[in-house]
Amino acid sequence: MPPLEVNALGATVAGGTPGIPVTNSPIPARKLPDGKIPYEVLRYIPEESAEHYGVAPLSVTEGVLEVGMIDPDNIAAIDALNFIARKTGMPFKIFHITKEDLARVIEMYRGLGGDVDKALSDLKTEEKGSGRMKDISSDEESLLNLGNLAGVTDAKQGAIQEDAPAIKIVSTILRYAIDGKASDIHVEPTAAGLRIRYRVDGDLHTSVVLPIETHRAVVARIKVLSSIRLDEKRKPQDGRFSATFDNRQIDFRVSTFPSYQGEKVVMRILDRDQGFIPLDQIGLTERNLGIMRRAIQRPHGLVLISGPTGSGKSTTLYSMLAELDREHKNVLSLEDPIEYHIDGIIQSQVRPEIGYTFATGLRTTLRQDPDIIMVGEIRDAETAKLAIQAALTGHLVLSTIHTNNAVGTIPRLIDMGVEPYLIPPVLVCSIAQRLVRTLCPDTGAQVQLSPSDTKGIEADLESLPKQYRFPLQDTVYEPQRTAACPTGLRGRMAVFEVMEMSSQIEKIILTNPVESKIWTAAREEGMLTMREDATMKAFAKKVPFSEVNTLSPLLLSLEEETEAKPEEAAPEGEAEKGEDEKIDTEAEDTIKTTKDV
Repeated sequence: MPPLEVNALGATVAGGTPGIPVTNSPIPARKLPDGKIPYEVLRYIPEESAEHYGVAPLSVTEGVLEVGMIDPDNIAAIDALNFIARKTGMPFKIFHITKEDLARVIEMYRGLGGDVDKALSDLKTEEKGSGRMKDISSDEESLLNLGNLAGVTDAKQGAIQEDAPAIKIVSTILRYAIDGKASDIHVEPTAAGLRIRYRVDGDLHTSVVLPIETHRAVVARIKVLSSIRLDEKRKPQDGRFSATFDNRQIDFRVSTFPSYQGEKVVMRILDRDQGFIPLDQIGLTERNLGIMRRAIQRPHGLVLISGPTGSGKSTTLYSMLAELDREHKNVLSLEDPIEYHIDGIIQSQVRPEIGYTFATGLRTTLRQDPDIIMVGEIRDAETAKLAIQAALTGHLVLSTIHTNNAVGTIPRLIDMGVEPYLIPPVLVCSIAQRLVRTLCPDTGAQVQLSPSDTKGIEADLESLPKQYRFPLQDTVYEPQRTAACPTGLRGRMAVFEVMEMSSQIEKIILTNPVESKIWTAAREEGMLTMREDATMKAFAKKVPFSEVNTLSPLLLSLEEETEAKPEEAAPEGEAEKGEDEKIDTEAEDTIKTTKDV
């Protein structure tokens, strides 16, 4: 390709180069890059605007959106780009492109929207009564082939072939979710239409809005796949199904929810072949890694992982299971659902709808001569007590529980009816975790740490002994947009809080199991909070510092208030007497106020 000549104004004046327009304008010409433009770039300019104004997003370079225009003198298009720039906060740079290149970019927009539009057109041409779908009940999971959007390859093809356009729409939605590495799909009826949103790296993004008329057919298709009742629209339902994609099996966990506009559906995507992350690669500090490895080498005990839904608890459990001696140990697991397959472990799927719960499954596993038991989640008092008993009788039990932090697992177990004296001999360690977004490799804009942030980190570390503190830095990193990574963020990693059982914590549990006192004892033994773990990762250029502020410093504030207002110790009798006098005084005040009224 001959080199381009540039005049004094910077305009490209070379002619005859394929794909590059000949122009005397000061706006430089640009050839469309090879390959497909990433969706992260295309989303900056809506498809309708690109087609109407003749503009196309090309790439993001050094935080600037490069835009191609077939007519750089189009004032209306410039105004539209200025509006988009103010809305997105992304500056832009204009290049001159050919009409052929613009047409190619418009075709790239046609991914999900184009496939869905084709199915919608088919749906609209159907006869009024042809959209009815038959209710099919089955105890087995449906197996859908996403590689063939023209039809269905499962056993139910004959019964539901009459609603083929809805089949195409649902298959397209599922396929693009997997392509985009989404973790969840949200199908939401709204006044404006049926909104399809994908959760990618923890954030929801609207992908397409379908006509509201498609809601009934789309939800019915998902219900048929999930083997849940079509005629039940008044209460939530749960189901699951499987699909094949690129010769691998993907599981979908389905939940319906009745809303004012109609039923909402959420599908969790579970890729069994995705694999697990080795324990030493999930982001643990040297101290935390040592505690967790010692815990899983114990012959018996209870290891709990806490955190909200979607915080990576199951992934951490699988990483721990992968390090076990599965050849010489009998390892059983109770899961809902089975997310990954691990050789050497007998994995069982619980089914609450037929009475096979974690509690009933745990009773059964104890008769299977297990050495190690993994319980997907401790949801109720019965499961909690059974897990404690299993750990007391010589089994190592790994499980998850819903609490806000590592210390909170102890009060949570007590609230479930577990006697405090049973917890210290059983609980080996408690782990809390959250997921934070990570910077793209080899990127990150360096920024100065503000004095207030520095003071906040120092205040957090005051309750930690000096030998456990980490050095502070003056600079941190925030997302940096590049051509390869338009948002500056890619993927997520876990931040941890690991509390190991000790004699000091045991004494507090047996005498006065208050969360703040347990937290103080754990801090004295070197426990880092999730916020501090995230700060260390921010200093190491792994996560943006803005993610640190998404983690609540609630316990730190609680501890500071406790230290700021110390209470003098009083003899037990006087303390009880003082409390009784306080209650009597409050009662007298109440009676007096009532008489006055």
